[in-house]
Amino acid sequence: MIELRFHREIYAGEAVDEAVKRFAGFGAFELVEEPSHWLVRFTAKTSARERQVAGEVGNYALGASAERRKGAA
Repeated sequence: MIELRFHREIYAGEAVDEAVKRFAGFGAFELVEEPSHWLVRFTAKTSARERQVAGEVGNYALGASAERRKGAA
């Protein structure tokens, strides 16, 4: 299992949700709300797959957060 922590000041919650939905077919996700972070736990069939998908989820969430900020400006 891999844990990803997305700081609320940087990542939009909707963007994290969108990323998890986008990659849901690659493993099991668990989302937890913490006071300062969105926490995503991800489990896949292999640790290599976990690392690869975790990186993609992080990139997707960051890009989607940036798009939301750009649209809000």
